[in-house]
Amino acid sequence: MELYEHLQRREAAGNPIRLGLVGCGQEGSGMVHITGQMAGLDTQVIADIIPDRPLATLKSTGVPESDICTTNDPNEAEDALRKDRYVVTEDALVLPQLESLDVLVEATGVTEVGAQVAWNSILNQKHIVMLNVETDVTVGVFLYRLAQKVGCVYTVAMGDEPGVCKMLYNFSRTLGFEVVCLGKGKNNPIDYDATPESCREEAESKDMNPKMLAAFKDGTKTMVELAAMSNATGLVPDVPGGHGAKVDVEELNKVFVPTEDGGILTKRGCVDYSTGKVAPGVFAIITTDDPRIVADMKFYSMGPGPYYLLYRPYHLCSIETPLSAAEAVIYKEATLVPTNGLVSEVIPIAKRDLRAGETVGGIGSADIYSTFYTYEEAKAKKAVPTGLASGAKVLKDIPKGALLTEENIAPDTTKVVYKLRQMQDAMLGSGG
Repeated sequence: MELYEHLQRREAAGNPIRLGLVGCGQEGSGMVHITGQMAGLDTQVIADIIPDRPLATLKSTGVPESDICTTNDPNEAEDALRKDRYVVTEDALVLPQLESLDVLVEATGVTEVGAQVAWNSILNQKHIVMLNVETDVTVGVFLYRLAQKVGCVYTVAMGDEPGVCKMLYNFSRTLGFEVVCLGKGKNNPIDYDATPESCREEAESKDMNPKMLAAFKDGTKTMVELAAMSNATGLVPDVPGGHGAKVDVEELNKVFVPTEDGGILTKRGCVDYSTGKVAPGVFAIITTDDPRIVADMKFYSMGPGPYYLLYRPYHLCSIETPLSAAEAVIYKEATLVPTNGLVSEVIPIAKRDLRAGETVGGIGSADIYSTFYTYEEAKAKKAVPTGLASGAKVLKDIPKGALLTEENIAPDTTKVVYKLRQMQDAMLGSGG
């Protein structure tokens, strides 16, 4: 049965999927509005450190204030849900404890919060959808394998570029095509010096968090997304950080192909991005050596080959995320998971001169930007994952442009994300 039909039946039966959301910023609040118009699925609990944000969001979707319970007490929250009321809380870890919830969506973009929420959700055998790829590329392998063991779904969200790219990849590989390159558009060149302050005016005009916009502009978000795609498919960066060539849609299948055929790739099976007129779309460059299929592809207006472009001109971010939540509950299926282990690693680079004794800011700060390498290359460089950089102590001076490594920073060992990463490293080191 199609997902739409499942949801229609649940709506008719008065049994909607009950969703809990962590993080009611730009992405989270938008998702609440989508679930507000969907049949068979409803966002009933929202956690945010600023409770006025979820309160305002729920009211803007038509929920009366009298139907909203604001509490940090799991028992009081559970009681409210049983009375078909909505719940707002400042404590994200209340949500994994609520039996009435079917699935959680983590949308903070903060690795430590994402790690705590996902870990506790899985321990409570509750499906978890990560609209937080930053956490996934740091400890997703461990979380995914733990979820498999306890019988719940861990997944990256549909709507983010990795999830949408995985759709193109699955389509291509199912039909037997070779995927030469899987990629996304970036709507501006990388600005390695972007900071929350330099982005503040633009961010506020777009109702964005300046730190989040800085992470987009300095390339960190793109590196995170490409690494997630790599870990889910086994495709690799052709060069550290990807080529990021300025290529428009019409030329993608001429440029993101092997050098022997006039392109820029030194190997086949890569993930990359373009700063040409591609965003907000995603793409796959595919090929086949079967003459009959080549002839058919030409007949179907896909060009003469041997490389063909599959292009989806949009990704709808949090608008599509509820599809992952519904599929997790109904089909017990994930959108995108790191099935290939750590193929790629996102690692931090000093955005300014960092001095011994300083504390490193996190993703989108004035302290670091990120690139991605293959996992083996990153490990050989003793690079610290970007997801562990926030709150780390600088052990010795680090010049602008240098990698942050085990030799020059010390991560905060009290954080859950650090402890999960330690368990993940031990698991991968033992061949698990």
